[in-house]
Amino acid sequence: MNVLIVEDELHTAKLLKETIEEDDNFLVVDMVESIAEAVAYLVKYQNSLDLLFFDIQLADGLSFEIFNHVDIYTPIIFCTAYDDYALKAIRNNGIDYILKPFRNNEIHNSLTKYQTLVSKLNPKTPITFSQEKTNYQQHFLSQFQDQTIVFKVEEIAYFSIQNEVTYLHSFSGKKSPVFKKIEYIESVCDPKQFFRINRQMLVCRDSIKSYQPYFNRKIILSLSANTEVKPVVSRLKVSKFKNWLEQ
Repeated sequence: MNVLIVEDELHTAKLLKETIEEDDNFLVVDMVESIAEAVAYLVKYQNSLDLLFFDIQLADGLSFEIFNHVDIYTPIIFCTAYDDYALKAIRNNGIDYILKPFRNNEIHNSLTKYQTLVSKLNPKTPITFSQEKTNYQQHFLSQFQDQTIVFKVEEIAYFSIQNEVTYLHSFSGKKSPVFKKIEYIESVCDPKQFFRINRQMLVCRDSIKSYQPYFNRKIILSLSANTEVKPVVSRLKVSKFKNWLEQ
């Protein structure tokens, strides 16, 4: 299931992301830190989201302000250092309310509660997670001057972020900007074929030739396509990556 975190404290957002993704059923596709960013993201991508985590007090106001700019139909788990907003949270799609500093078991309990609610609302339909869908994107568009270039997904060796721009890298050696967030790209690619090895790279299974140990319990990949950045699998993802590779 795809999750968006709205949290203006980067350290807290990262901790929350790590905790959520300990459950293999959930994937944090992005983290935004303001009302303005949240509104812009939800307008474009809410259809691809299953669950939201909202901090209530953001740097530019209360997250309830988001509801004044976009209709939200996605369930929300609110995380806040204050317990003054519980009733308002419940009235605004809130399915749970967690006080900071949160404990990992509280987050997992909320995720379990969400899955239980989904299963009871659809008792005859098994829960299907967004990343398990079958209609994955088959083509990606890139722009070069006034020309739009079409890449088939099987031509792509990996995606990378460089200087805050997302690029696709083809097996033939082409590098092209795609003007999409890598979190969005990850959500529309077949998870059997693509794996997010770190915050900067999403690699295709067919591009991986081998891997070897790297420092701090990470591993580094050898890819069949040229790489401008080191394809290092982050420490927390090593076990999941190896399991994925063997499937």
